[in-house]
Amino acid sequence: MSPFTELRSRTVVLRDRNIDTDRIIPARFLTTTGRTGLGRHAFNDWRVRADGSIDPSFAFNDPANDGARILVAGRNFGCGSSREHAAWALVDLGLRVVISAEIADIFRSNALKNGLFPVVLEEAVVDELLDHPGIELRVDVEQCRVTLPDSRSFAFPLDAFARTCLLEGVDQLGYLLRQSPAIDHYEASRQRLADTPALPQHEVRHAC
Repeated sequence: MSPFTELRSRTVVLRDRNIDTDRIIPARFLTTTGRTGLGRHAFNDWRVRADGSIDPSFAFNDPANDGARILVAGRNFGCGSSREHAAWALVDLGLRVVISAEIADIFRSNALKNGLFPVVLEEAVVDELLDHPGIELRVDVEQCRVTLPDSRSFAFPLDAFARTCLLEGVDQLGYLLRQSPAIDHYEASRQRLADTPALPQHEVRHAC
């Protein structure tokens, strides 16, 4: 993953609530273990009509939304089954941030592991964003704030570990691998302690 410190982008809006992971990426597309190529199937059953034609009214089929990297969605986004493919599909679609008044815990965890940043804001703020699709937002990971075009700024919660991983551009495994020198030093010190001969019993008693 690349470091994520700040993003400025227009928004694309899905007003629906309870958008579950099967809506994000239908189960029939989960046959791959690769992270690329899933974007073309994201929201497939919304984007494509039953007769196979493209639905021009769907937000991600609107050319005006091309290049938008921030999705603003209704409450309880990413609910349903645990499906890491959902995060993969959204990243492959070009998204980097999802904003909602509520984001399902498992989806949030999967998103953070895969370079997709889930941002939870107050419902009144999200409702305003839903009513104004296409506006440009500034998402600042370091300051944990979203700034609107009129300069109003809103804080969002982000735990320290997730913030560090985003700023450094690493997932959980990458973070651990970066601690290898400290881990090696600790293991070496443990080995030296294990190799130190024990004192004879009479010396132990004398020392006491």
